[in-house]
Amino acid sequence: MTIKWNQAVRHLFMIAFSLLMAYPVLWWIGASLKSNSELSSPNLFPTTPQWSNFVKGWNSVPGHSFTDFYLNTFGLEIAVLAVTFISSTLVAFGFGRLNFPLKTFWFSLLMVTLMLPGQVLIIPQYAMFHQLGWVNTYLPFIVPHLLASGAGGTFFVFLLIQFVRGIPKELDESAKIDGCSWFGIYWRIVMPLTKPAIVTVMIFCFLWNWDDFLGHLLYINSVDKYTVGLALRMINDSQSGQEWGQLLAMSLVSIVPATLVFMFLQKYFVEGIATTGIKG
Repeated sequence: MTIKWNQAVRHLFMIAFSLLMAYPVLWWIGASLKSNSELSSPNLFPTTPQWSNFVKGWNSVPGHSFTDFYLNTFGLEIAVLAVTFISSTLVAFGFGRLNFPLKTFWFSLLMVTLMLPGQVLIIPQYAMFHQLGWVNTYLPFIVPHLLASGAGGTFFVFLLIQFVRGIPKELDESAKIDGCSWFGIYWRIVMPLTKPAIVTVMIFCFLWNWDDFLGHLLYINSVDKYTVGLALRMINDSQSGQEWGQLLAMSLVSIVPATLVFMFLQKYFVEGIATTGIKG
């Protein structure tokens, strides 16, 4: 009886704590359906939901809709994910499987760049990209990831290296006996076995680039190339009488892709984090 009572108390505590953590999100949902006059109301949800906030907010930027901004953002995400996959997996395979001169030195240098704060690179990177004529293009976000750099690039490589090192090297030797090249080992053996770690890297990369407001603000100047985050800022700045319901509605819609990505891939995310933590 005591055990059941303890379990009941534990479950009640977890439910209460979950509701407490969910309250800001519930308020957010309720506020997105309120008018300005009702926004200060203590009620969690409005008496008359203003569903028009979503329609008006979607078309609140003159000459554009959020469809354009979502297409821009998804196009940038696809390009960044593609080059991140290519560069991170190749570099991780090289460090985890191949022997080459100064391997330890280059790996140590890689770890040093992991410890370098990204804030100290903002000004020199902007000056370099400006001289190259890359400002107001998507190249400052794509090219660094092609070189296993960019937002989280070094961390992605380190994460994959730990996973690759945990794969038995006997598989490589067996593949070599069958006439498989190093690229064949990389593509046919190592990559399928590192699927959880790769999915984890892709989730991190998607979320970090989706939330990269500062980078987009620095390098993108044309409204035609704006991402979702910059479009939200335009809603906040474009009107003298701010319609907060529309802004909250669009900000709520903006988190849907990231939420769906995590919900559908969280199995691989948890598996990738757990296995990379015990291997190597």
